[in-house]
Amino acid sequence: MNNALRITAFAAALAATFGTAYGVGRGVDPLVTAEDRPAGRHGGHGGGGEGGAKAAADHAPGGLQVSEGGYTLALETPTVRAGDHTEIRFAVKDDSGRKVTAYRREHGKELHFILASTDLTQYRHLHPVRAADGTWSTPVDLPEAGGYRVFADFTPAAAGAENLTLGADLAVSGTYRPAALPAPVATTEVDGYRVALGGELRAGRAGELKPSISRNGRPVTDLEPYLGAYGHLVALRSGDLAYLHVHPNEGGPGPVVSFTATAPSAGMYRLFLDFKHEGKVRTAAFTVRVAEPGGDGAAHQEGGSGAPAEHTH
Repeated sequence: MNNALRITAFAAALAATFGTAYGVGRGVDPLVTAEDRPAGRHGGHGGGGEGGAKAAADHAPGGLQVSEGGYTLALETPTVRAGDHTEIRFAVKDDSGRKVTAYRREHGKELHFILASTDLTQYRHLHPVRAADGTWSTPVDLPEAGGYRVFADFTPAAAGAENLTLGADLAVSGTYRPAALPAPVATTEVDGYRVALGGELRAGRAGELKPSISRNGRPVTDLEPYLGAYGHLVALRSGDLAYLHVHPNEGGPGPVVSFTATAPSAGMYRLFLDFKHEGKVRTAAFTVRVAEPGGDGAAHQEGGSGAPAEHTH
């Protein structure tokens, strides 16, 4: 093998092993009205209760494919440089190669865009802007090099179209510093808020997750609606980053926000809980271990802390 070929192979292998990313930034969304809320489960989202959980179990996890159902996530910015203030551009294309320009609004947005490191230690929930030609764009600042996965969660306006979550890889060049998945623990803290994760996440069965939020030793009972609810939860499976997007059951405004979710398999998961208080969205991160079903009849769940995430719009 000549020197040029060796260098090319090494660069490809290094890019494949990248795994560190940066947390989400801050922002405020308007209150979502009732007509913006979906009636039940759709694609990558899970509605509350057993019905939503069963539907989730009947579908493959989202985010594992770049193309599905006649639609493709076309990432126009597959590489950015660490430390640069830059922009990510992408489009959703139909099976004719045309950029999609019409979407159904769900949870107040036409499209939700999630960015996470491949090691699941960092996370961003972004809300990009769509141009008239169907090109989406969002500013990003990623100070750490590594491999990232981006997820586009959307429903085309075309008749009969279902909700989809498509995924694509993003590479951030620079010095790579690998990080281990944070160990599961019971609580985490972000911006002075203490978040304790109770309940169970089960493999193949509905489980209820019940994070509770407090500050200065007092329960937070006045959470503000964010994307039409008092909390917003994304779960990613360690290893392949299978995507679970769950919204809370009825209730609120705190201190407990209840979610019903079904894990597609046993394994380690990283959960990111967005909540809004005093006009600001914060993200609490947890590591959860889901056991094989059987034995005690349920998968065991633990919460886990990690680096605080920021939230960007």
